Amino acid sequence: MLAYPAVQLLDVTGPLQVFASANALTSKAGHAEPYTVRIVAKDGPSVEASAGVGLAVHPLPSVDAAVDTLVVPGGDGVNAAADDAVLVDWVRKRAGRARRTASVCTGAFLLAASGVLDGRRAVTHWGFCAELARRFPAVRVESDPIFVRDGSFWTSAGVTSGIDLALALVEEDLGRATALAVARYLVVFLKRPGGQAQFSEILSLQATDDRFSALHDWISDHLAADLSLPTLAKQAGMSERSFSRHYAESTGLTPARAIERLRVEGARHLLSETRLPIKRISQRCGFGSEETMRRSFVRLLATTAQDYRARFT
Repeated sequence: MLAYPAVQLLDVTGPLQVFASANALTSKAGHAEPYTVRIVAKDGPSVEASAGVGLAVHPLPSVDAAVDTLVVPGGDGVNAAADDAVLVDWVRKRAGRARRTASVCTGAFLLAASGVLDGRRAVTHWGFCAELARRFPAVRVESDPIFVRDGSFWTSAGVTSGIDLALALVEEDLGRATALAVARYLVVFLKRPGGQAQFSEILSLQATDDRFSALHDWISDHLAADLSLPTLAKQAGMSERSFSRHYAESTGLTPARAIERLRVEGARHLLSETRLPIKRISQRCGFGSEETMRRSFVRLLATTAQDYRARFT
């Protein structure tokens, strides 16, 4: 486990606790502990992580030393780490030596800086996916998964998803039964339902282009109204053809897809902040029926409206 100044504490300790719990459960069953874990850093003997917690660290091992798994966490200090040529070179060579390499949260930026994610699918914290894609266009960034595996490289979403990732590594190494036992002990899902979009603002259209910010505000206030292409074009003061072209260029979405996302966003707030029946919410947000809203939730959030309400109310 790599560490550096201002590393996110939970990015480090979450996965480490998964491996430690796997060791404890395996040892209790009379078997040898499967994991030997070491926190390493360029500068030591300690590194101050987030929340002001100091982590005892070992020096960076030689790039030729034996290693099974390299884990790179994220945090506020990741940009400084990604600008450190010595550290980036170490990560590149160490990843080439490891059986598998993983990142937690914004640790993907350090892996991307080393070039090992070029041409690969990857994910990071939902709030930084667009930045990762912009800074490293050779990386195929996906914004919703809790974690992504592409060959021997694993990347995970925001902060606590490092626990999900570590559980998946344990399952690969020791089997589902052990991974499930660890998840039960830690009181977490073995496989979290849905993607990280459930935990984020699903749509950032309001920030994409000032030309349409007023339109997005108007749509949010009229979700149950007629939001057909002629209506939207008229509201935007454009012809239908011009509106469709400019809107897609600015947002990367068709108007219909944007409307669906804005309606889901409106429904999410009503589900978590009110006790309105789901049927009433589907009508207020312009879905017309519960089934239409259910299909949109499954398509965009990989969960149903009922399950979303149960988890986020």
